[in-house]
Amino acid sequence: MKKEFCSTNGFIKYAGVHLIVELWDAKNLTSLALIRKALKDAVTACQATLLKIDLHQFSPSGGISGVAIIQESHISIHTWPEYKYAALDIFVCGEVDPYKAIPLLKERFKPKRIQVAELKRGIF
Repeated sequence: MKKEFCSTNGFIKYAGVHLIVELWDAKNLTSLALIRKALKDAVTACQATLLKIDLHQFSPSGGISGVAIIQESHISIHTWPEYKYAALDIFVCGEVDPYKAIPLLKERFKPKRIQVAELKRGIF
């Protein structure tokens, strides 16, 4: 039997789940080491398969943009330390649960407020 990389909720079949995560009044937004570890640990929490992490730090703000490329899609982050704000995308397919990364993100970035929106991508 061929392995299925799409997801289903019993009613619809779709390519994957895409979480749009916004962190407000967050901390640790300029630390390359902390963000690299947070992305790696988020991949582990979701039980996904890490392929590569690539990060870039901007000056003078110290903001960071980067992506964890996973076999099941990606987790990306963009930080605006001057506004204490970070935007993340967690896009996964198959049986991976992106919601398992949320508690870890709260722990690492300590936001006062978090917003999460879910999109089902590629509804078949």
